[in-house]
Amino acid sequence: MSFLKKLFGMGGDQGEPGAPKVLGEEAFDGYVIKAIEMKVGAEYQLAGTIEKEIDGEQKSSQFIRADRLPNADMATSAAIEKGKQIVKEQGDRLFD
Repeated sequence: MSFLKKLFGMGGDQGEPGAPKVLGEEAFDGYVIKAIEMKVGAEYQLAGTIEKEIDGEQKSSQFIRADRLPNADMATSAAIEKGKQIVKEQGDRLFD
């Protein structure tokens, strides 16, 4: 299985086929930030998506950071905060 397929849950038993497992999500300033499960051994790597509907089209951008956290709750919180930071810094430019 390729790295990206494994990373984003392709072929897993997570509900919709090919969909990554969402640990949590939060609406922020017109965007939806989702924390995505990315396990590395016993730890969770910080990963998520940022989504927004623009001109009737659903846009999505994924982010992965090197940070590793000991549990899913901490990874969820960190991913939501990182997503907010990205939105504040880049806004809609992150979809370019």
